[in-house]
Amino acid sequence: MMLRFCLREVNMSRIFKPISLRTSTNVSTAVRGFLRRSTTIANVSNIPSSTSPVCSYNEWDHLEEVIVGRAEGATVPPLTVAVKGSTAEEKWNFISKYGGRSFPLDHIKKAMVELDEFCSVLRREGVTVRRPDIVDFSMKYTTPDFTSTGYIAMPRDLLLVIGDEIIECPMAWRSRFFEYRAYRSLLKEYFQGGAKWTAAPKPQMIDDLYDEEYIKYSVEERQKLATQGRFVTTEFEPCFDAADFMRAGKDIFAQRSQVTNNMGIEWMRRHLGDKYNIHVLSFREPNPLHIDSTFNIIGPGIVLANPDRPCNQIDMFKKAGWRIVHPPKPMMPDGHPLWISSKWLSMNVLMLDPTRVVVDKNEKSTIAMFEKLGIKTIPVCIPFANSLGGGFHCWTCDVRRRGKLESYL
Repeated sequence: MMLRFCLREVNMSRIFKPISLRTSTNVSTAVRGFLRRSTTIANVSNIPSSTSPVCSYNEWDHLEEVIVGRAEGATVPPLTVAVKGSTAEEKWNFISKYGGRSFPLDHIKKAMVELDEFCSVLRREGVTVRRPDIVDFSMKYTTPDFTSTGYIAMPRDLLLVIGDEIIECPMAWRSRFFEYRAYRSLLKEYFQGGAKWTAAPKPQMIDDLYDEEYIKYSVEERQKLATQGRFVTTEFEPCFDAADFMRAGKDIFAQRSQVTNNMGIEWMRRHLGDKYNIHVLSFREPNPLHIDSTFNIIGPGIVLANPDRPCNQIDMFKKAGWRIVHPPKPMMPDGHPLWISSKWLSMNVLMLDPTRVVVDKNEKSTIAMFEKLGIKTIPVCIPFANSLGGGFHCWTCDVRRRGKLESYL
């Protein structure tokens, strides 16, 4: 029987030692030193067990259990103003033509095979893999306020694990209103096992939540609007995607994006209380949608920072001694369809622990970057799953990692 671990909060002085950019010591060596200094992590037998099957404080501790999403039933979302505000204009024709209908079936079948192989790789690495229920997202539904079809079961966007709590997030697209149905079986099981289960306030998603004028602006104008705090979603009610939050122990980094508003971030801040610090980051990006292909924390004090989307608060990390790593340009060919996302899924990696990472098999330059950092790469190929809107981090929700609550900032 697999042991389940979740550490109590320990009052410790800062144990992270900054990695100098001038040192010859690679990241792997530094991480091993970090693990040696943390006696509770190094000696697993001393870790107190928890009654909760859910426990994860950051993006890199040893991964024990994960949810991997499904491509079955994936449906092109209707081209609403929220979808327009979150996607590049050259993708609107495809979304407009096929919205409410299945993605190409041959594409879905290939994505299913890829995700099954991804699950097999994770199991071989010792990770317990769970899958959501199969849902037909092409089914039309009507609330008192709108009518829509669904989209997909991609867990990183809906589910946010903070410690022993799993939070259902109030996503901003109408096509994602009922996405939680794919996970209810798992969530009930986790709850019965002792996990905290919270569903954030469900948004009405009436027209007041969206700025109809926003999509009329050019990419350059949108960049200026972003600096002014204006996006396609308004502050009518809280909304946020889990993928707009990046966890690093007591510090959680969020971005105000096209799908996450300030009310949503404030809801999270009040809900989590004084135990966590939520920092709002912003980037030079006209269509911010999810932080994990822009700013991906891969270890204690180590972050992948997208060179095309500079972080406006990067000095905060430099002053704390963090190592800022700029990943190379993606190598995905121009002809490969990416209907929802961008090529920067190349940095949308999944850390299995501080020294192992799942990375795109075809992204040779990114693999070389990790090898230079001293991190073992586990190459997997999911280009057809990429087309549906996500990379390895997007397609997963880490339910349980072996670690404890610490401060790294």
